[in-house]
Order: sequence, then structure tokens, then C-alpha cells
Amino acid sequence: MDTLGFDDLRLFARVAALGTLSAVARERDVPVSQVSRSLSRIEKACGARLIHRSTHGLALTAEGATFLAYCRSITGSLEELQAEFATRTGEASGLVRVAASTVIAQYLLLPSLAGLGERHPRLRVELEVSDRLADMARDGIDIAIRTIALPDTMVARRIGTLGRALYAAPAYAARAGLPERPEDLRAHRLVVNSAATQLNSWPFVVEGKTWTFEAEGAWRTNDTGLAANMVLQGLGIGRLATIAAEPLVRQGRLVPVLPAFVDVQTVPIFAVIAAARQRLPKIGACVDYWVEWIDGNVGAP
Repeated sequence: MDTLGFDDLRLFARVAALGTLSAVARERDVPVSQVSRSLSRIEKACGARLIHRSTHGLALTAEGATFLAYCRSITGSLEELQAEFATRTGEASGLVRVAASTVIAQYLLLPSLAGLGERHPRLRVELEVSDRLADMARDGIDIAIRTIALPDTMVARRIGTLGRALYAAPAYAARAGLPERPEDLRAHRLVVNSAATQLNSWPFVVEGKTWTFEAEGAWRTNDTGLAANMVLQGLGIGRLATIAAEPLVRQGRLVPVLPAFVDVQTVPIFAVIAAARQRLPKIGACVDYWVEWIDGNVGAP
């Protein structure tokens, strides 16, 4: 086993996490054959079969499970050592993998990247964009942008506030007019979410009482970013994240709908980090910048 290096341990851990050689190959941008040869070399060095291969996929053998535990322990200790030395130098450099929903990535993170790159030119950022909740360990994520409760193994820093309100494009407002009261929405074209259906229960406060409108859309999508684009295209009225929509309102690309009645229901947005990696300067540099950028460019809903 003297021939094995830290990268071999990381590779094996990623094979175990992702479950396929092709996924690891895509992540590393190398041929699948190269990952397969590396795995075979690792098994030869260990003198044991670590992965059981079948038509159904990959599964750890008993020896593989034992080896994986040591891989995680050793690479975790190495990350702590790297964090210790990086903290002393204070230099923000290297790759940071960030997971976020499509709407947060497109309308919040993307506009901030140019400034982040100017401040920290040695940083590289990879965005993992999906409306599904990323598994940070399995997916190799450094920072996840979330609004939900956290496991004990994670730490979080509040970077902003997210609410949801109703918006339409000026073109739609000019063509169809805007509702004056929540019940008027029944006469309008609406954009709704076909995956996160809870987002289609639109909350209002009418004469001091809460009231919920169950939106049934002429336009449906399972992607929050595409829903925002549908509204921007003038297809109809949609319920969008304020952190994405309010800058577009200031640019004249969206107009608020029923602002006197909408219950925005704000929640905090967190940058979630694995506890072992929170001291890395590259992590702190990203989070610090986003706190500053959001405060200056987005503000409260």
C-alpha cells in the first residue's frame, strides 16, 4: 500500500459516493478507462477486491467498506492540515464547488462572479446547479446555498434573506392588465412549478386575515430558473424569489403584482459548509464576498 497516494484515496471515496466510474470520470474530466485502471491499481495495492462490479452497478465489498472508512479519515485529516496552513497564509485560492438552485445560481450567484474574481483572482468556482437538494459529501460540494435546517456535521452563515412575491413582465401588464385583488388572479395566465407544488399555494393577507390562492398555471415547469424566465418573457404572472426578482424590478424588467396583499414569508438564506472545511480561506472568501454583494445589490425583500 506504500504506492498509494492521497489522490488515490480521494478517487476511491468518490467512486464509493457516486456509484459509477463514469460519474467520477465526468467529475475529473478524464476517460472512464483511466478511472478503471486507477481502481484496479488501488485494489492490487491493497491485495483485496474492494468493489463488486455487476450489471446493476458498483457495490463495496466488506474490505472496500473498511478501506473507505480509512480513506475518509485520512483525507479528512489532510483537509484539516491544509486548512491550518492556508489559514496562516490567508491566501484565497483553488477550486470551490458551490451548489444552488437554478434561480439562485442564475440571478444571485452569476451576477456576483465577476466581482469575486476581481477580488480573488486565484479562486476558481464551479456551480452545481439543480433544484434538488445536493448531498454535499457525495457530490463533493464545498458550499451549498440553502434555506433549510442543517445536519450537525455542517456549519452555516447567513448571507441574505429570501421571500417570495408575485411578479409580471411589463409586456404582460400592458397586454392583460394586472389584478387588483387576489381573487382576480383567476382571470390571468399564471406560471407555476410542477415539481415543488407547495410553491403554487400563494399566500395573501386580506383585511388582516390570511388567505391562500391555489394557483393553476397555463404554464408549468419543474425548474425555478425557467419559471422566472417564463415570467420575464411575458407569459404570465409568477411567484418568484424576491432575491432574484427585486433587482429585475429596479431594472424595469419586472413589475410587482398585488404587493399590498402578498405575504412574502421571508426566510434566511445560508451558505452551508462542511465543518472540516470552514477554516479554508477560499471558503471564507466566497462567503464574505456574497454577504457584502447581496447586501449592496439585493437588499431585503
